[in-house]
Amino acid sequence: MRDILQDLDRWFEEDKTVALATVIQTWGSSPRRVGAKMAVTAAGEIAGSVSGGCVEGAVAETALMVLKTGQPQLLHFGVSDETAWEVGLACGGQIDVFVNLLDRIVYRATYEAIAHEDAFAIATQLKGPQPTIGKSLIVRPDGSYEGKLDSEYLSPTLHAALEALQAGRSGRVEIPQAEVFCEVYLPPPSLVMIGGVHIAIALATLARTLGYRTIVIDPRRAFGSHERFPHADQLIQAWPDEALAQIEITPRTAIAMLTHDPKLDDPGLQAALPSAAFYVGALGSQKTQAARRERLLAAGLDPALLSRLHGPIGLNIGAQTPEEIALSILAEVVAASHD
Repeated sequence: MRDILQDLDRWFEEDKTVALATVIQTWGSSPRRVGAKMAVTAAGEIAGSVSGGCVEGAVAETALMVLKTGQPQLLHFGVSDETAWEVGLACGGQIDVFVNLLDRIVYRATYEAIAHEDAFAIATQLKGPQPTIGKSLIVRPDGSYEGKLDSEYLSPTLHAALEALQAGRSGRVEIPQAEVFCEVYLPPPSLVMIGGVHIAIALATLARTLGYRTIVIDPRRAFGSHERFPHADQLIQAWPDEALAQIEITPRTAIAMLTHDPKLDDPGLQAALPSAAFYVGALGSQKTQAARRERLLAAGLDPALLSRLHGPIGLNIGAQTPEEIALSILAEVVAASHD
């Protein structure tokens, strides 16, 4: 949804009716993940993508039909290995796409939730009595919701949406006499960089490209300045342990120690390793890492926590330049996020 939000908002303000196609399930290979969307207006304007090739064309045609009839459609595409490339798949696979009219109430609540980086789920009824198909709710972690759903489906749908939110995973869910698609939206992941060094400049740029919220921490004004990091989401000029106490560290937070200075890295690691961050890495050679581990143990850090430390930081790709090192770090962060 985020990638087509600007177009949807413009069409919303222009009071255009929009059909929204959503990938709800894939098998085998698919260039787009579950939740990928394509929006179509009655004038044939298109935003987003659900795959590519002739699958895209078929979905667009169905969207125009949905705009005329108001009846949602569930599409299934099966693609053989021989024809996969023609329809935008790397190899044979299958894809289910649900095409529905955009619910203006749910969309407005979705827009606000994304703008505030809130967690939420959209639950859409896929199967059931014809008048109920396509109805949807936006559900928040506290159980509050907006949208309309028949009363007999409300409780099981809310339960399914809250379970999906807790698991952090979108998917189709069977409920009594019906089926719903629960699409989970989580706040963007964060990458915290300790040390406003040149590697951090490149790393912040790459991370933003992948949708990470970027935070740079450095007590040294010459390094952690807005002039050096105009592209960072947040700059904190404080000692790392103090700065980390100021931000919310969640299981969607990665932390990279980049100063190569024990006065900064060690206090930061003592705060980062016991935290909920899914990734903690530190720059330095094997020799530097060994000395760092000895200092942290001497300072009283639980030895079990040291197993969380990625050091030397980054995947071994033979990186030489700051930009290549930044790439290796971000690659390791992405890999860790999928573990």
